[in-house]
Amino acid sequence: MKLGQWLGLFALLISLYILWEIRQLILLMFVAVVFATALNRLVRRLERAGLKRGLASFLSIAIVLGIMILFVALIVPPFTDQLQLLSELVPQGLEQLRTELDRLIRLIPGGTAQALPNVPELLNQFQPLATGLANNFFKAFSGFFNISVSMLFVFMLTIMMVINPQPYRQGLIRLFPSFYRRRGHEILTYCEADLVGWIIGTLFNMVVIGTISGIVLAILGVKLVLANALLAGLLEAIPNLGPVLSTIAPGAIALLDSPLKALGVLIAYILIQQLEQFLLVPIVMGQQVSLLPAITLLAQFTFASFFGFLGLFLAIPLLIIVRILLREVLIKDVLDQWQSPESYQVPPELQLELPIEPSHSDPAETPVNLP
Repeated sequence: MKLGQWLGLFALLISLYILWEIRQLILLMFVAVVFATALNRLVRRLERAGLKRGLASFLSIAIVLGIMILFVALIVPPFTDQLQLLSELVPQGLEQLRTELDRLIRLIPGGTAQALPNVPELLNQFQPLATGLANNFFKAFSGFFNISVSMLFVFMLTIMMVINPQPYRQGLIRLFPSFYRRRGHEILTYCEADLVGWIIGTLFNMVVIGTISGIVLAILGVKLVLANALLAGLLEAIPNLGPVLSTIAPGAIALLDSPLKALGVLIAYILIQQLEQFLLVPIVMGQQVSLLPAITLLAQFTFASFFGFLGLFLAIPLLIIVRILLREVLIKDVLDQWQSPESYQVPPELQLELPIEPSHSDPAETPVNLP
């Protein structure tokens, strides 16, 4: 390799290292882009109603802030109280589960009981861990200042992009080569449409699942209905893993009353998850964004391992962008245009005049021109 090539490789490695070090900042910028994309759809509808861009942006931001303030004022105080009780009841429920399994193992004949000697020990090891996690739930948010600064950064960046999004979009398009800028504008439009569809579908599913979970828990007589229903709705934003995690808290609380009630909660949540998988996802998300379940799960674990909880939360929108880029750029613009050697036509300027080879046919069959 020449010196220039070595310098280019070194500059590429340095750039990748810098991008990796600021990956959290890039993810926060992506969060702002997602929020601004969704909010921009509301601004456009207000513009179609006859409002100017500035007034439409102001009203859209005011509507969103009003909904958030109303949600915090009505829901957060009782949710915080119930969540504190939840952190106390979940360890008690796990202890009750350990006791029930321990008693069940003692009823098993000696031969079978010998095959399960480690179950109580495993639960004994898991119980302090679960207790510690529950008791330190609020300590997990000890970096309140950092979270507040990040939220403020996302909020301000979202407002700036909503008020005047064209310079940011045009600046991004200018990064493409001149012949590809019209195509880049089309790809960005696809990304915007799919992100908005994902946000609408996710919000609808969150409301439906949270409402159904609250009704079911109220019918079963489980404590802390509001906290558990909100957890079920919020965790719905994390496909595959969220619904499973939302089952732990109400199941552990119901176990304090009776194992039968805990079994009822488990069955009810399984039915709710089936409702989500076979009704909500095909009807709602299928019309908005269609993603393969296996690819979705793989993307969640991949982004979570690289970027933590924020990567897990943003796994679906990131997967949406990656899917569009693969479909539009790699498949349509590269692979579909890659012709096979049989169908490849040599340009006229590259064609060579080949000498005519002598014919090896029978002279008797060669036509003769008679005078």
